[in-house]
Amino acid sequence: MESCIINTPLGYTKISGDNNGINAITVLNTEEQETDIIPGILQDCVYQLQEYFEGKRQNFSLKLNPQGTNFQKTVWDALAEIPYGKTTSYLKLSRELGDEKAIRAVANANGKNPIWIVIPCHRVIGSDGSLTGYAGGLHRKKWLLEHESPYKQQTLF
Repeated sequence: MESCIINTPLGYTKISGDNNGINAITVLNTEEQETDIIPGILQDCVYQLQEYFEGKRQNFSLKLNPQGTNFQKTVWDALAEIPYGKTTSYLKLSRELGDEKAIRAVANANGKNPIWIVIPCHRVIGSDGSLTGYAGGLHRKKWLLEHESPYKQQTLF
């Protein structure tokens, strides 16, 4: 398993993976030492994340290998289908997965998503449009949604 730490606009981020794919992209809440030499297996992931943050990438083309239960993987696959710049609710997502009553399980699986941004759990909001829980912190969720929004805030001056 290879790993590296990069600095992003939302903080230091750890990326882990091997020949089977990327298994984790995690935003860290501490200041870390950036990796000097990115392992070859992770270079494309680093490059695509940089493009995303620069506003040059809306879709990722990475081999992913997240570790979780079959149910979690089903939820993560559904998350990956949420288009850039769009949101859905936990309720709608649970309905799409076939069981409206599974909303808490869907939310729990969403919160355990190990591949930050690429599997876009930040695009899931409350049914009332509220920014509900986010493992990376609500300030990051808000930033990501604004970053992806087609409606950019104009300045008055």
